[in-house]
Amino acid sequence: MKIEKWEVNIDEEGRLVFPVEVAKQFGLKKGVKTHMEMRSNELHLRPPVTRLSKIYIEPTNRCNLECRTCIRNSWQEPLGQMDKHIFARIVEGLKQFSPVPSVFFGGFGEPLSHPDIVDMVAQVKSIGAAVELITNGTLLTKDMSHQLIESGLDGLWVSLDGAKPESYADVRLGAALPEVISNLADFRDACPLSDYLFRYPTKPKIGIVFVAMKRNIADLPSVVQLGNRLGAMQFLITNVVPYTAEMRNEVLYTRSISDIVFTPSMFRLDLPKIDVDNLTHESLFTIMGGAHSVWLAGRSFEEATDRCPFIEKGVTAISWEGNVSPCLPLLHSHMSYVDGRERFSRHYIIGNVAECDLEDLWNVPEYVAFRERVQEFEFSPCMICGGCDLFEKNEEDCFGSPFPTCGGCLWAQGIIRCP
Repeated sequence: MKIEKWEVNIDEEGRLVFPVEVAKQFGLKKGVKTHMEMRSNELHLRPPVTRLSKIYIEPTNRCNLECRTCIRNSWQEPLGQMDKHIFARIVEGLKQFSPVPSVFFGGFGEPLSHPDIVDMVAQVKSIGAAVELITNGTLLTKDMSHQLIESGLDGLWVSLDGAKPESYADVRLGAALPEVISNLADFRDACPLSDYLFRYPTKPKIGIVFVAMKRNIADLPSVVQLGNRLGAMQFLITNVVPYTAEMRNEVLYTRSISDIVFTPSMFRLDLPKIDVDNLTHESLFTIMGGAHSVWLAGRSFEEATDRCPFIEKGVTAISWEGNVSPCLPLLHSHMSYVDGRERFSRHYIIGNVAECDLEDLWNVPEYVAFRERVQEFEFSPCMICGGCDLFEKNEEDCFGSPFPTCGGCLWAQGIIRCP
């Protein structure tokens, strides 16, 4: 990945002066506050919470599959799909931002099951936004592939939780792996090829999402190999959220939630880049399981702790009804299990785009204050605490934080990740 570099000047009063294009791209304008941190003798500037850079749009929360891992196994939310009026309001709202935020079609449903999904992609592309989409791959027919490519789609993510038909079907009930592989191969073959990497498409880029569990983790190397053959250029591995009691026994992060390896500590183990092979893996595995926070080539694993990926990246989410929420986990009320404990998360809705402009909703004082609070992340440490009654809901915590509290959020601890 190419690292972009800019020259930043210091004026006579000791103030940082950014190039105009950089300031515009990152929302650094007059009156905006942001935070600077020192890490390993380096200064890191965190993005201001006033900058909207990406929107998750949920075309529908319906799906053609019934997966073991799905949130729909434990909620009472109404099912539906976004209507034309709601989507038109979103598109008009996007035009008010400069630069235009990128758009990701995905949420808690199958985007390709929406009858207007191709037109939705095309409309967003027409106003200059980058567009990505996630799918389970079963509805990715040849015709759909050609239409998506012609609409200008920039990235296609496919959920692939197994490399063998039996292990894949064990997670994604009602889906057939050979069909998904065939569909993705057709999509790859329909993409224009690059000049410098003949076997990879330039656009749309293909990505694979793998939800890691005890029942499928042995398939991960084969999934990566399969993805490579299908032209995938990026892979995202995430853990499973146990939305049902059954899935509690599938998690692979019982220890890592509070493991000192991933948390700030005065005991530090700093590793160089090193070959991981038959000679080194046992020693590395042993020392990384010790009582030290781990750094790799001067970078700390703890940087993924108490950081909301949605707030840090300037993200908001919009449900199929048009409800605006700070993140995907707060888009719908749901039950889940964290470290074996049951937790009910009530949705947090800022407003609806049918009733208020998107720009106005983004700048609602309560919403801005919430983003600032989450960036500070002064919530109670629910993940490493023994647990109390307050943990059972996201209404308040023992530090006095009001609804919604984020101390029990798996996304903020780097456990769960989204494209």
